[in-house]
Amino acid sequence: MFLLYILQSLKDGRWYIGITEDINNRLAKHNSGSVRSTKAYRPYHLLHTERYKTKIAARQRELKLKRSGLLRKQLRDKYTALSSNG
Repeated sequence: MFLLYILQSLKDGRWYIGITEDINNRLAKHNSGSVRSTKAYRPYHLLHTERYKTKIAARQRELKLKRSGLLRKQLRDKYTALSSNG
């Protein structure tokens, strides 16, 4: 099982989108500074996950999200609405 995940920086709110088989280990790596692309913006919390049976399917979804401003906006709107309601 593969997970697409979205992390949100607690420092400035920026998002990071990736895929993994072990979300706990991956989040720990991001928060420890082991990932160069996210090191400056830590700490992170897990905002969103989606499960996929194959790495290919997870990677395709990751690329769609990274390439589509509209899809990212829809997710941001969803999480903004959830955080303002609860």
